[in-house]
Amino acid sequence: MKKINLLGSGGSIGTQTVEVCRRHGFGIHSAAVKSNYKKLAEQTREFDIKRVCIYDEKYYKPLKEELSDSNTEILAGLDGLCELAADKTADLTVNAVVGMVGLKPTVSALENGIEVALANKETLVAGGDIVMKLAAQKGITILPVDSEHSAIFQCLMGVKGDVKKQLKGLILTASGGPFFGMTAGELETVTTQQALCHPNWSMGRKITVDSATLMNKGLELMEACHLFGVSPSQVEIVVHRQSIVHSAVVLSDNAVIAQLGVPDMKIPIQLALTYPERCESLSAKLSLTDYGTLTFEKPDYDTFKCLKAAVKAARIGGTAGSIVNGANERAVELFLSGKIGFGDIGRGVSGALDNITVRAADTLEAVLAADAEARDYINSRFC
Repeated sequence: MKKINLLGSGGSIGTQTVEVCRRHGFGIHSAAVKSNYKKLAEQTREFDIKRVCIYDEKYYKPLKEELSDSNTEILAGLDGLCELAADKTADLTVNAVVGMVGLKPTVSALENGIEVALANKETLVAGGDIVMKLAAQKGITILPVDSEHSAIFQCLMGVKGDVKKQLKGLILTASGGPFFGMTAGELETVTTQQALCHPNWSMGRKITVDSATLMNKGLELMEACHLFGVSPSQVEIVVHRQSIVHSAVVLSDNAVIAQLGVPDMKIPIQLALTYPERCESLSAKLSLTDYGTLTFEKPDYDTFKCLKAAVKAARIGGTAGSIVNGANERAVELFLSGKIGFGDIGRGVSGALDNITVRAADTLEAVLAADAEARDYINSRFC
C-alpha cells in the first residue's frame, strides 16, 4: 500500500484523507498542519508518523511537548512544509493546505520527482505556468483532488486515443453557494455566519466563503485551464444547485460525458490515492430517483464580482491569477474577522486586478511579488 506525505492533515480535506487512509490501510509517512498541534499529535500516534511539521512556528514547542515520548522528527515553517513535500520515502504527496503557502511545497515535491495529489487551488491559479511545465519535465501527472477537476479527470480516463485532439471543452459545475439568486443590494447585508452556511458541502471557512462569492469557481476555471490544457473560452461554468453532476467534458463529436455522485469529497480523495484503480468507498451510493430533478442555470457575473474578475484574470494570463487570488485571500481574512462587508470582497478583487500591473508568471519570484502587491492593495484600501 502507498505511503503518503499529507500536507494540511488537520483541515477538511486533510481529515477526510486520514479517514480514507484509515479505511484502506494507507500509511502516512509525514504530516503537516497550520496550528492544530493536538490534532497532529493524535494522528502521529495513530499512524506512527515519522516526520511532522507545524507551519505556525509558535506551536513548535507545544507540539514537541505533546510528542516528547516519540521518536518523530518535528519541523516547522514553510521550509519544513517543503522538506516534507519532497520526502522520497513516501510514494505520493497530498497537498491539502489552504492558500498561497501551498505553492512552494508543490514545486518542491515535483522537483524531487514525487507524484502530487493536489487539493491546493492556489498552486495552479498563481503558479500554473511554472508547475505544469515542471510536471511535464519530470513526467509526473498531477492528480486533482478538487471534486470538479477530479470529475473531469475521471471523464477523460475513459477517452481512448489522443485526448487533446478529442477534447472540445469543459463544463464546470457550481453549486451557486448560499446566495445564488440574490441581488447585489441584498448581498451587501449578508453576515459572516450566513456566508459560512453552504447548502451542500462541508468545507473550511475560507473555501466556504469563496463558494458564497463564486470566487471558488473562478479559481477552478484557472486551475482547469492549466490541468487540462484548454483556454478559458473552452470552459463553460454552469450553476447546478444539487451538486450531483460534479463536472463534464465535451468531446469533438459534441458528446458530453459527466461524472456524478453524492456531494462527498472522499470519492475524489480516494481515487487520487488509489489511481488508476478504484475500490470500495466510504461514500454513499447515488440514487438519482431520490433527487428526481437536476437543474442547470447560468451564473450572474455582474452580481458576483469575484467570479467576473477571476474569469477576466484567466483570459489575461500571466500574474493576473496571482493578483486576484492574493487579493481574495486577504479580503476574505478581513471579512471573516468582521472588518469589511461581503460586497467589499468582490470590489477589492476587481480593484486589485484593475490597478496592479500584470507581468509574466515565469518565476516563483514574479508570482509571489504579484501576490504580495495584491495583499498590499487590499490593506491600503480597507485597513
